[in-house]
Amino acid sequence: MHICNVISVPFPPCEGIGHYVYGYCTKLLEEGHQVTVITRGSFHKTQRENLDGIEVIRAPFIPLYPFYLYLHGIFLNKIVKSLESHVDIVHIHTPLPPLVRTSLPIITTIHSPILSDSKYSTIRSIYSLVSKISARFVSYPLEMKLIASSDTITAVSASVAQDLRNYHLDPVQLCILHNGVNEQFFTPKQKKSQGEKQILYVGRMDHEKGVFDLLNCAQHLCSKRSDLFFNFVGDGRDLTKLKQKSKKMGLEDRVTFTGQLDRDKLVQMYQDADLFVFPSYHEGLPTVLLEAMSCGLPIIATDVRGNGDVIVNGENGILVPPKSPNELAESILSLVDDERYKCVLGKNARNTIEAKYTWNAVAKNIVDCYTHLCNGNSKKQGG
Repeated sequence: MHICNVISVPFPPCEGIGHYVYGYCTKLLEEGHQVTVITRGSFHKTQRENLDGIEVIRAPFIPLYPFYLYLHGIFLNKIVKSLESHVDIVHIHTPLPPLVRTSLPIITTIHSPILSDSKYSTIRSIYSLVSKISARFVSYPLEMKLIASSDTITAVSASVAQDLRNYHLDPVQLCILHNGVNEQFFTPKQKKSQGEKQILYVGRMDHEKGVFDLLNCAQHLCSKRSDLFFNFVGDGRDLTKLKQKSKKMGLEDRVTFTGQLDRDKLVQMYQDADLFVFPSYHEGLPTVLLEAMSCGLPIIATDVRGNGDVIVNGENGILVPPKSPNELAESILSLVDDERYKCVLGKNARNTIEAKYTWNAVAKNIVDCYTHLCNGNSKKQGG
Protein backbone atom coordinates (compact mmCIF):
# COMPACT_ATOMS: atom_id res chain seq x y z
CA MET A 1 0.00 0.00 0.00
CA HIS A 2 0.93 3.63 -0.46
CA ILE A 3 -0.24 5.77 2.47
CA CYS A 4 -0.40 9.56 2.39
CA ASN A 5 -0.30 11.13 5.88
CA VAL A 6 -1.53 14.68 6.44
CA ILE A 7 -0.22 16.43 9.56
CA SER A 8 0.07 20.01 10.83
CA VAL A 9 3.29 19.67 12.85
CA PRO A 10 7.02 19.83 12.03
CA PHE A 11 8.59 16.90 10.20
CA PRO A 12 11.28 15.69 10.97
CA PRO A 13 9.42 15.38 14.27
CA CYS A 14 10.05 17.42 17.38
CA GLU A 15 6.85 16.65 19.30
CA GLY A 16 4.30 13.91 19.95
CA ILE A 17 2.24 13.72 16.76
CA GLY A 18 5.32 13.98 14.55
CA HIS A 19 7.00 11.15 16.49
CA TYR A 20 3.81 9.09 16.21
CA VAL A 21 3.73 9.41 12.43
CA TYR A 22 7.48 8.85 12.04
CA GLY A 23 7.42 5.86 14.40
CA TYR A 24 4.80 3.78 12.69
CA CYS A 25 5.73 4.93 9.18
CA THR A 26 9.26 3.55 9.55
CA LYS A 27 7.71 0.19 10.42
CA LEU A 28 5.44 0.39 7.37
CA LEU A 29 8.49 0.97 5.20
CA GLU A 30 10.15 -2.12 6.67
CA GLU A 31 7.10 -4.12 5.63
CA GLY A 32 7.33 -2.90 2.04
CA HIS A 33 4.70 -0.14 2.08
CA GLN A 34 5.24 3.34 0.63
CA VAL A 35 4.72 6.41 2.78
CA THR A 36 4.21 10.10 1.98
CA VAL A 37 3.83 12.81 4.63
CA ILE A 38 2.32 16.20 3.74
CA THR A 39 2.80 18.94 6.30
CA ARG A 40 3.04 22.70 6.62
CA GLY A 41 5.77 24.49 4.75
CA SER A 42 6.46 28.22 4.54
CA PHE A 43 5.66 31.11 2.21
CA HIS A 44 7.78 29.43 -0.44
CA LYS A 45 6.63 27.03 -3.12
CA THR A 46 6.01 23.37 -2.36
CA GLN A 47 9.13 21.65 -1.04
CA ARG A 48 9.96 17.94 -1.24
CA GLU A 49 12.56 15.76 0.42
CA ASN A 50 13.20 12.18 1.50
CA LEU A 51 13.51 11.43 5.22
CA ASP A 52 14.71 7.90 5.93
CA GLY A 53 12.63 6.58 3.04
CA ILE A 54 9.56 8.73 3.80
CA GLU A 55 8.57 11.17 1.06
CA VAL A 56 8.01 14.52 2.79
CA ILE A 57 6.04 17.25 1.01
CA ARG A 58 5.73 20.69 2.60
CA ALA A 59 2.74 22.57 1.22
CA PRO A 60 2.87 26.39 1.35
CA PHE A 61 1.55 27.75 4.63
CA ILE A 62 0.66 31.41 5.21
CA PRO A 63 -0.07 32.15 8.90
CA LEU A 64 -2.85 34.62 8.16
CA TYR A 65 -5.42 34.09 10.93
CA PRO A 66 -8.27 33.08 10.61
CA PHE A 67 -7.80 32.10 6.95
CA TYR A 68 -4.59 30.07 7.31
CA LEU A 69 -6.22 26.61 7.21
CA TYR A 70 -8.34 27.51 4.20
CA LEU A 71 -5.33 28.88 2.31
CA HIS A 72 -3.13 25.94 3.31
CA GLY A 73 -5.90 23.57 2.23
CA ILE A 74 -5.93 24.98 -1.29
CA PHE A 75 -2.25 24.12 -1.77
CA LEU A 76 -2.49 20.80 0.08
CA ASN A 77 -5.49 19.54 -1.90
CA LYS A 78 -3.69 20.25 -5.17
CA ILE A 79 -0.88 18.00 -3.94
CA VAL A 80 -3.31 15.28 -2.83
CA LYS A 81 -5.04 15.44 -6.21
CA SER A 82 -1.69 14.92 -7.98
CA LEU A 83 -1.00 11.83 -5.83
CA GLU A 84 -4.39 10.14 -6.19
CA SER A 85 -3.37 7.82 -9.03
CA HIS A 86 -0.74 6.02 -6.93
CA VAL A 87 -1.91 6.46 -3.33
CA ASP A 88 -4.26 3.98 -1.62
CA ILE A 89 -5.25 5.76 1.61
CA VAL A 90 -5.12 9.27 3.07
CA HIS A 91 -4.43 9.25 6.82
CA ILE A 92 -5.19 12.57 8.54
CA HIS A 93 -3.89 13.44 12.01
CA THR A 94 -5.52 16.10 14.19
CA PRO A 95 -5.37 18.72 15.53
CA LEU A 96 -5.72 21.44 12.91
CA PRO A 97 -5.12 19.89 9.52
CA PRO A 98 -7.08 21.41 6.65
CA LEU A 99 -10.11 19.68 5.20
CA VAL A 100 -8.93 17.14 2.61
CA ARG A 101 -11.06 16.63 -0.48
CA THR A 102 -10.32 13.37 -2.29
CA SER A 103 -11.96 10.30 -3.75
CA LEU A 104 -9.50 8.13 -1.81
CA PRO A 105 -10.46 6.39 1.46
CA ILE A 106 -9.79 8.68 4.43
CA ILE A 107 -8.84 7.63 7.95
CA THR A 108 -8.60 10.33 10.61
CA THR A 109 -6.77 9.78 13.90
CA ILE A 110 -7.80 12.08 16.75
CA HIS A 111 -4.79 12.66 18.97
CA SER A 112 -6.42 15.17 21.30
CA PRO A 113 -9.81 16.77 20.58
CA ILE A 114 -9.69 20.54 20.44
CA LEU A 115 -12.94 20.87 22.36
CA SER A 116 -11.63 18.76 25.24
CA ASP A 117 -8.31 20.58 25.38
CA SER A 118 -10.16 23.89 25.49
CA LYS A 119 -12.30 22.68 28.39
CA TYR A 120 -9.22 21.95 30.51
CA SER A 121 -7.35 25.15 29.64
CA THR A 122 -7.56 28.22 31.85
CA ILE A 123 -7.88 31.86 30.77
CA ARG A 124 -4.70 33.61 31.88
CA SER A 125 -4.19 36.11 29.07
CA ILE A 126 -5.74 37.60 25.94
CA TYR A 127 -4.00 34.84 23.97
CA SER A 128 -5.59 32.07 26.06
CA LEU A 129 -9.01 33.76 25.82
CA VAL A 130 -8.77 34.01 22.02
CA SER A 131 -7.57 30.40 21.85
CA LYS A 132 -10.53 29.21 23.91
CA ILE A 133 -13.03 31.10 21.75
CA SER A 134 -11.33 29.93 18.57
CA ALA A 135 -11.42 26.32 19.74
CA ARG A 136 -15.18 26.41 20.22
CA PHE A 137 -16.23 28.40 17.18
CA VAL A 138 -13.49 27.68 14.59
CA SER A 139 -11.54 24.51 15.40
CA TYR A 140 -14.46 22.41 16.68
CA PRO A 141 -16.60 22.96 13.55
CA LEU A 142 -13.57 22.10 11.42
CA GLU A 143 -13.01 18.85 13.34
CA MET A 144 -16.69 17.99 12.83
CA LYS A 145 -16.24 18.47 9.08
CA LEU A 146 -13.12 16.28 9.13
CA ILE A 147 -15.04 13.55 10.94
CA ALA A 148 -17.96 13.80 8.53
CA SER A 149 -15.64 13.51 5.50
CA SER A 150 -13.72 10.50 6.88
CA ASP A 151 -14.45 6.83 6.27
CA THR A 152 -12.79 5.72 9.51
CA ILE A 153 -12.22 7.58 12.79
CA THR A 154 -9.65 6.36 15.29
CA ALA A 155 -8.35 7.62 18.63
CA VAL A 156 -4.96 7.22 20.32
CA SER A 157 -6.45 6.19 23.67
CA ALA A 158 -9.68 5.06 25.29
CA SER A 159 -9.90 8.41 27.07
CA VAL A 160 -9.77 10.31 23.79
CA ALA A 161 -12.44 7.98 22.43
CA GLN A 162 -14.66 8.88 25.40
CA ASP A 163 -14.12 12.58 24.71
CA LEU A 164 -15.37 12.04 21.16
CA ARG A 165 -18.89 11.65 22.48
CA ASN A 166 -18.93 15.44 22.19
CA TYR A 167 -18.49 14.87 18.44
CA HIS A 168 -21.52 12.54 18.28
CA LEU A 169 -19.37 9.39 18.04
CA ASP A 170 -19.83 6.17 20.01
CA PRO A 171 -16.53 5.58 21.89
CA VAL A 172 -17.22 1.86 22.27
CA GLN A 173 -17.19 1.40 18.52
CA LEU A 174 -14.11 3.49 17.72
CA CYS A 175 -10.82 1.87 16.77
CA ILE A 176 -7.98 2.65 19.20
CA LEU A 177 -4.59 3.08 17.53
CA HIS A 178 -2.27 3.71 20.46
CA ASN A 179 0.80 5.88 20.50
CA GLY A 180 4.03 3.90 20.58
CA VAL A 181 7.72 4.00 21.40
CA ASN A 182 10.96 2.58 20.02
CA GLU A 183 11.70 0.17 22.85
CA GLN A 184 15.08 -0.74 21.35
CA PHE A 185 16.27 2.86 21.61
CA PHE A 186 14.57 3.91 24.84
CA THR A 187 16.04 1.20 27.05
CA PRO A 188 16.79 0.93 30.78
CA LYS A 189 20.32 1.38 32.06
CA GLN A 190 21.82 0.13 35.30
CA LYS A 191 22.34 3.19 37.49
CA LYS A 192 25.42 3.69 39.60
CA SER A 193 24.72 4.39 43.23
CA GLN A 194 25.15 8.06 44.01
CA GLY A 195 24.03 10.57 46.60
CA GLU A 196 22.08 12.86 44.28
CA LYS A 197 18.50 12.02 43.29
CA GLN A 198 17.47 13.24 39.84
CA ILE A 199 13.79 14.06 39.29
CA LEU A 200 12.89 14.42 35.61
CA TYR A 201 10.08 16.11 33.69
CA VAL A 202 9.95 16.05 29.87
CA GLY A 203 7.33 17.92 27.86
CA ARG A 204 6.04 21.33 26.87
CA MET A 205 6.68 24.18 29.27
CA ASP A 206 3.03 25.23 29.40
CA HIS A 207 0.79 25.91 32.38
CA GLU A 208 -1.60 23.06 31.43
CA LYS A 209 1.27 20.58 31.77
CA GLY A 210 1.41 21.28 35.50
CA VAL A 211 4.98 22.57 35.35
CA PHE A 212 4.33 25.38 37.84
CA ASP A 213 2.92 22.81 40.26
CA LEU A 214 6.12 20.81 39.85
CA LEU A 215 8.25 23.91 40.44
CA ASN A 216 6.31 24.66 43.65
CA CYS A 217 6.80 21.04 44.62
CA ALA A 218 10.53 21.38 43.95
CA GLN A 219 10.77 24.44 46.19
CA HIS A 220 9.12 22.55 49.05
CA LEU A 221 11.26 19.43 48.66
CA CYS A 222 14.54 21.27 48.17
CA SER A 223 13.95 23.07 51.47
CA LYS A 224 13.72 19.70 53.19
CA ARG A 225 16.49 17.77 51.43
CA SER A 226 19.79 18.70 49.87
CA ASP A 227 20.08 15.65 47.61
CA LEU A 228 17.12 16.27 45.30
CA PHE A 229 17.62 17.87 41.87
CA PHE A 230 14.95 18.64 39.28
CA ASN A 231 15.43 18.63 35.50
CA PHE A 232 12.87 20.24 33.18
CA VAL A 233 13.38 19.14 29.56
CA GLY A 234 11.48 20.82 26.72
CA ASP A 235 10.38 24.16 25.35
CA GLY A 236 7.16 26.15 25.42
CA ARG A 237 5.51 29.52 25.90
CA ASP A 238 5.95 29.47 29.71
CA LEU A 239 9.64 28.54 29.75
CA THR A 240 10.82 32.10 30.44
CA LYS A 241 8.29 32.52 33.27
CA LEU A 242 9.41 29.24 34.81
CA LYS A 243 13.05 30.26 34.72
CA GLN A 244 12.24 33.62 36.30
CA LYS A 245 10.17 32.02 39.03
CA SER A 246 12.86 29.43 39.73
CA LYS A 247 15.42 32.21 40.12
CA LYS A 248 13.17 34.13 42.52
CA MET A 249 12.82 30.94 44.56
CA GLY A 250 16.59 30.62 44.76
CA LEU A 251 16.59 27.26 42.99
CA GLU A 252 19.22 27.95 40.31
CA ASP A 253 21.50 25.23 41.71
CA ARG A 254 18.72 22.70 42.17
CA VAL A 255 16.50 23.14 39.11
CA THR A 256 17.79 22.86 35.54
CA PHE A 257 16.01 23.86 32.33
CA THR A 258 17.67 22.15 29.36
CA GLY A 259 15.37 23.27 26.55
CA GLN A 260 14.68 20.86 23.69
CA LEU A 261 17.18 17.98 23.45
CA ASP A 262 18.10 15.67 20.60
CA ARG A 263 17.18 12.01 20.95
CA ASP A 264 20.58 10.81 22.15
CA LYS A 265 20.72 13.38 24.95
CA LEU A 266 17.07 12.80 25.80
CA VAL A 267 17.46 9.06 26.30
CA GLN A 268 20.49 9.75 28.50
CA MET A 269 18.36 12.05 30.65
CA TYR A 270 15.79 9.29 31.08
CA GLN A 271 18.44 6.72 31.91
CA ASP A 272 20.16 8.95 34.47
CA ALA A 273 16.94 9.92 36.27
CA ASP A 274 15.68 8.35 39.49
CA LEU A 275 12.05 9.33 38.97
CA PHE A 276 9.93 10.63 36.12
CA VAL A 277 7.23 13.10 37.16
CA PHE A 278 4.43 14.11 34.78
CA PRO A 279 1.96 16.55 36.43
CA SER A 280 -0.23 17.50 33.43
CA TYR A 281 -3.90 18.50 33.64
CA HIS A 282 -5.06 16.62 30.53
CA GLU A 283 -3.51 14.30 27.92
CA GLY A 284 -4.26 12.18 24.86
CA LEU A 285 -1.59 9.51 25.23
CA PRO A 286 1.73 11.30 25.89
CA THR A 287 4.81 10.11 24.02
CA VAL A 288 7.17 11.18 26.80
CA LEU A 289 5.34 9.01 29.34
CA LEU A 290 5.82 5.97 27.11
CA GLU A 291 9.49 6.85 26.57
CA ALA A 292 10.10 7.11 30.32
CA MET A 293 8.33 3.80 30.94
CA SER A 294 10.34 2.16 28.16
CA CYS A 295 13.49 3.30 29.96
CA GLY A 296 12.29 1.49 33.07
CA LEU A 297 11.71 4.62 35.12
CA PRO A 298 9.37 4.68 38.11
CA ILE A 299 6.58 7.09 37.20
CA ILE A 300 4.56 9.61 39.20
CA ALA A 301 1.83 11.11 37.00
CA THR A 302 -1.45 12.91 37.46
CA ASP A 303 -4.62 10.85 37.32
CA VAL A 304 -6.03 12.38 34.15
CA ARG A 305 -7.18 11.06 30.79
CA GLY A 306 -4.33 9.59 28.79
CA ASN A 307 -2.06 9.02 31.78
CA GLY A 308 -4.65 6.76 33.38
CA ASP A 309 -4.94 4.70 30.19
CA VAL A 310 -1.40 3.39 30.55
CA ILE A 311 -0.62 3.73 34.28
CA VAL A 312 -2.18 1.28 36.75
CA ASN A 313 -1.79 2.94 40.13
CA GLY A 314 0.63 1.07 42.36
CA GLU A 315 1.61 -1.45 39.68
CA ASN A 316 3.54 0.34 36.92
CA GLY A 317 3.45 3.86 38.33
CA ILE A 318 1.86 6.17 40.87
CA LEU A 319 -1.15 8.37 40.08
CA VAL A 320 -1.84 11.57 42.02
CA PRO A 321 -4.60 14.18 41.67
CA PRO A 322 -3.89 17.04 39.23
CA LYS A 323 -3.17 20.54 40.54
CA SER A 324 -1.97 19.11 43.88
CA PRO A 325 1.72 20.00 44.38
CA ASN A 326 1.59 18.89 48.04
CA GLU A 327 0.43 15.37 47.16
CA LEU A 328 2.97 15.31 44.35
CA ALA A 329 5.71 16.17 46.88
CA GLU A 330 4.52 13.49 49.30
CA SER A 331 4.59 10.85 46.55
CA ILE A 332 8.12 11.84 45.52
CA LEU A 333 9.34 11.69 49.13
CA SER A 334 7.75 8.30 49.74
CA LEU A 335 9.17 6.79 46.57
CA VAL A 336 12.57 8.37 45.98
CA ASP A 337 14.43 6.34 48.64
CA ASP A 338 12.46 3.10 48.22
CA GLU A 339 14.82 1.26 45.88
CA ARG A 340 12.85 -2.00 45.93
CA TYR A 341 9.54 -0.36 45.04
CA LYS A 342 11.17 1.85 42.38
CA CYS A 343 12.64 -1.28 40.81
CA VAL A 344 9.25 -3.01 40.76
CA LEU A 345 7.49 -0.01 39.23
CA GLY A 346 10.22 0.51 36.64
CA LYS A 347 10.27 -3.15 35.62
CA ASN A 348 6.48 -3.28 35.32
CA ALA A 349 6.52 -0.04 33.31
CA ARG A 350 8.97 -1.55 30.85
CA ASN A 351 6.87 -4.73 30.62
CA THR A 352 3.79 -2.61 29.81
CA ILE A 353 5.60 -1.04 26.87
CA GLU A 354 6.90 -4.35 25.54
CA ALA A 355 3.45 -5.90 25.74
CA LYS A 356 1.40 -3.19 24.05
CA TYR A 357 3.14 0.01 23.03
CA THR A 358 6.01 -0.90 20.69
CA TRP A 359 5.91 0.48 17.17
CA ASN A 360 5.73 -3.09 15.85
CA ALA A 361 2.46 -3.62 17.74
CA VAL A 362 1.08 -0.20 16.82
CA ALA A 363 1.99 -0.55 13.12
CA LYS A 364 0.31 -3.96 12.94
CA ASN A 365 -2.93 -2.51 14.28
CA ILE A 366 -2.74 0.39 11.84
CA VAL A 367 -2.15 -1.90 8.85
CA ASP A 368 -5.11 -4.04 9.96
CA CYS A 369 -7.21 -0.87 10.00
CA TYR A 370 -5.97 0.10 6.53
CA THR A 371 -6.73 -3.37 5.16
CA HIS A 372 -10.21 -3.29 6.63
CA LEU A 373 -10.83 0.10 5.05
CA CYS A 374 -9.43 -0.90 1.64
CA ASN A 375 -11.75 -3.90 1.63
CA GLY A 376 -14.65 -1.47 1.67
CA ASN A 377 -15.41 -1.43 5.38
CA SER A 378 -15.72 1.62 7.61
CA LYS A 379 -14.97 1.78 11.31
CA LYS A 380 -16.34 5.27 11.95
CA GLN A 381 -18.95 3.55 14.09
CA GLY A 382 -17.28 0.17 14.42
CA GLY A 383 -17.55 -1.14 10.86
